[in-house]
Amino acid sequence: MDPHHLRLLRELGDRGSVAAVARALHITPSAVSQQLNTLQRSARVPLTERSGRRLVLTAAGRALAAAAVEVMTALDRAERAVGGYLDDPSAPVTVCAFHSAALTWFPALARRHGHVRCADEDVAQADFPSLVGDYDLVVAHRLAQHPPWPTDRVAVVPLIHEPIYVAMAADSPLAAKPRLTAVDVAAQPWISTHEGFPVGGVLTAIAAAAGRPLDIVHRINEFTVVASMVAAGAGLALLPAHTSPPDPRLSLRPLDDLPIGRYIDVLTRPETLHRAAVRTVLDTLRTLSHPTDSP
Repeated sequence: MDPHHLRLLRELGDRGSVAAVARALHITPSAVSQQLNTLQRSARVPLTERSGRRLVLTAAGRALAAAAVEVMTALDRAERAVGGYLDDPSAPVTVCAFHSAALTWFPALARRHGHVRCADEDVAQADFPSLVGDYDLVVAHRLAQHPPWPTDRVAVVPLIHEPIYVAMAADSPLAAKPRLTAVDVAAQPWISTHEGFPVGGVLTAIAAAAGRPLDIVHRINEFTVVASMVAAGAGLALLPAHTSPPDPRLSLRPLDDLPIGRYIDVLTRPETLHRAAVRTVLDTLRTLSHPTDSP
């Protein structure tokens, strides 16, 4: 039974006529009658009857109208509960992020918001949208040349566009060069991510630009481990410009002939943004990702 139809039945019992109900609810008498007829079709016994020219409730109708009061009360209580949940600035908010973003922003996020629950998720780019079913906010990344996020399934809030640089040991001969090209780096051993992860696809572009395959000797997703391997001379790697911790053992250089970057965005379900607590945490993520914009 439609709660709106139940309300009409209750109003008819309280106000005594279809015309009075129509005036009170600012609809036409015919609309009231049509909706009461719809309610009648879902009942096994008559709910209304004619008393002279007036439509009145039967005994069954009066019983249902009394029950409608309880239904309206419960719905009002439910709406108030939902409203309180949506407006509560301290309600728990779950956030997940890939490793380098988590390392960069999670400590400050947890420090500012005691109600935030953080988790790291190391997944392939195509798997980020599905995480919105498990978390309120999903910090995701994709390469500029990759397909955009499926906006028919998720809401997308852009954070930053982050350059990706070639990382080498600080004492590498390449570090002495002020400018690097794909040809300069193609002959070196490489450390890459696993297949399907955003940064890994860039190496294919470097190989194509240099006209030769790359020698990928290690596959490691965790950038802090990658940084240590590069510092030890195990190979070159691609590291993000903003979310990589500063490391004096490394030198980072852009490729002049092949600019590389990734988009870091927040993915969420559209209805999740109705929550005040979620919007507050999202605002903090925006601030953290643009520290130079802060006063």
